[in-house]
Amino acid sequence: MKILLIFMLMLSNVSYGSDLNAIKLLSTTSTRDSGLLEYLLPFFQSKYNIQVQVIALGTGQALQAAKSCNGDILLTHALELENKFILDGYGISRDDLMYNDFVIIGPDNDPADIQSLKNASDVFRKISTSSNLFISRGDGSGTNISENNIWALIKINPIDFSGQWYLEAGQGMGSTINIAIGKNAYTYTDRATWLNFKNKANHSILFEGDPIMFNQYGLVRLDPDRCVNANNRNIDLFYGWIISKEAQFLIGEYMLNGTKLFIPNYHKYDD
Repeated sequence: MKILLIFMLMLSNVSYGSDLNAIKLLSTTSTRDSGLLEYLLPFFQSKYNIQVQVIALGTGQALQAAKSCNGDILLTHALELENKFILDGYGISRDDLMYNDFVIIGPDNDPADIQSLKNASDVFRKISTSSNLFISRGDGSGTNISENNIWALIKINPIDFSGQWYLEAGQGMGSTINIAIGKNAYTYTDRATWLNFKNKANHSILFEGDPIMFNQYGLVRLDPDRCVNANNRNIDLFYGWIISKEAQFLIGEYMLNGTKLFIPNYHKYDD
């Protein structure tokens, strides 16, 4: 509690004026856990001498924090929630930024035998009828929303089986993967986080490629009429830069072992 209080006091004392040359980016955990932001942000910071402070949360939590003006700009991956955020008057613009996909990982020996299945719905149905554990983030994140969309397609409410074959981590992607590995279980993750994950142990990607597992990231500009801190030239510079061809090229160049982790939408933008 004492540590939390100190943290909140620190936040309350942050000035957003240009004298500090700092902005707060409310970002999904996958952009942090994949290593993308650690790679990308120094290019912006060096060019403009503006520091970007990353607050990594699940998409649902990030959007809620933005509604309370506890950040300056949003980088998330839940299109419907992002559009609703703008329609409700909290944001003024949204742009596609980059995309990848979700994958289903599990033990190498694949005890539920999902590798030969043709679509994600069949995979989820097979896991639900097996005796094998499935670990969900269960945190309202973009990943969790995508997972829940698949359960809804097969008309299964996994919460009805909580504590049986379905467990909710309530944590970020990295922690959820760790739990899945520790329990020899399956889980649903974005590809970039998995590729950058160090301790894969005996787990691997067992299912991929279903179009329903497409994962689009978006950038949302907060409404400065609601959040006075959002009326900041530094934010405008960052927003314009990260969707420019320069930054989009850098995103496309981010690789791990020769594999692109994100595909930029830069063809949509001009410098």
